[in-house]
Amino acid sequence: MKGPHTGSHENHDAHGSLKSYIIGFALSIILTIIPLVAVMNHMLTKTGTLVLILFMAVLQFGVQLFFFMHVKEGENARWNIMALIFGLVILLTIVAGSIWIMTYNQVTH
Repeated sequence: MKGPHTGSHENHDAHGSLKSYIIGFALSIILTIIPLVAVMNHMLTKTGTLVLILFMAVLQFGVQLFFFMHVKEGENARWNIMALIFGLVILLTIVAGSIWIMTYNQVTH
């Protein structure tokens, strides 16, 4: 019979190790510094800077999910990833549709 303290927190294997947290932290710092240096030194055009910032933000999102939120670990990892992908598809559809509507359905004066 299981005691009152048996639950999801008893299995410490589902949580990240110190090594994975340090790797995630280092990647987060690097992914923050790269666009900062590019902006501060005017290394790219405005469009290039925007693309770099957006790309680094997406990578930062992935690092946060996999190293700190442990999205790929646990017994429901497959469902977590599928739900995340579905949510991203819905998000991209709404954003792309909104941009399309705002761009091509403007009232001309």
